[in-house]
Amino acid sequence: MQNTHKIKQDMCDIGRRIYNRQFAAANDGNITVRVSENEVLCTPTLHCKGFLKPEDIATVDMTGKQIAGRKKRSSEALLHLEIYKQRSDIRSVVHCHPPHATAFAIAREPIPQCILPEVEVFLGDVPITKYETPGGQAFADTIIPFVDKTNVMILANHGTVSYGETVEQAYWWTEILDSYCRMLMLAKQLGNVAFLDQQKSQELLDLKSQWGYSDPRNTKEFENCDICANDIFRDSWKSSGVQRRAFNAPPAMPAKTTPAAAAAPAAGLPAGVDQDQLVKLITDEVIRQMQA
Repeated sequence: MQNTHKIKQDMCDIGRRIYNRQFAAANDGNITVRVSENEVLCTPTLHCKGFLKPEDIATVDMTGKQIAGRKKRSSEALLHLEIYKQRSDIRSVVHCHPPHATAFAIAREPIPQCILPEVEVFLGDVPITKYETPGGQAFADTIIPFVDKTNVMILANHGTVSYGETVEQAYWWTEILDSYCRMLMLAKQLGNVAFLDQQKSQELLDLKSQWGYSDPRNTKEFENCDICANDIFRDSWKSSGVQRRAFNAPPAMPAKTTPAAAAAPAAGLPAGVDQDQLVKLITDEVIRQMQA
């Protein structure tokens, strides 16, 4: 049997961590934990997450109706509930406004991949949702195209949402993401962002599989994608207003090649690169130079 009071204490602890990391100003952010098939603990609206007490936590059903608690539940509970409906394995959701990750949300700048090993293993490709006014079902529905392919998302012009098996795990993804976004900004100020190559990036994906973490880039659906080019979610960019502006794409990397292809390259071309790939490499480089 679950200790509901202990779970509420854990939610208050994460609330303090969110507030102390400046991930949520004033009464920003919300935290939920699913405790049964039809019951979800939810932080209250208009309450600073840094000063929560267990008795402040409300209980809602899976429709969003409040069924317990002296304070009104968060106005954005529907976003959390939609994640639970789409992912039966998820037990906690954390939404807040970490400043560095939210800067990417405001700029609608895709998060570059194949740079930091920890990010490749724990996060992978991070999508940016379409913008909708927070609070309603339309806002909640923006996560549906991405929710089964990631455990953390950037909400356009809003903030982040992350989710996991425990409230602490749900929070971890947000902390990793914001730290990474800060590093990217600092590296950009230094004048260069160096990418890992295809081989080293694939080694990280292989480790990720060994450690029990899933990644769409390791599935048959995306087995021939450029694993460093945000291929998983790029089809959604146009409808979400996402575009590379601050961080150029990495040099195009060839898809995985068969041993036969690697052993018999086209005349005058590097091993593993055919003529079509070479054209793509050159085209991407010309576009990059034009945008520089």
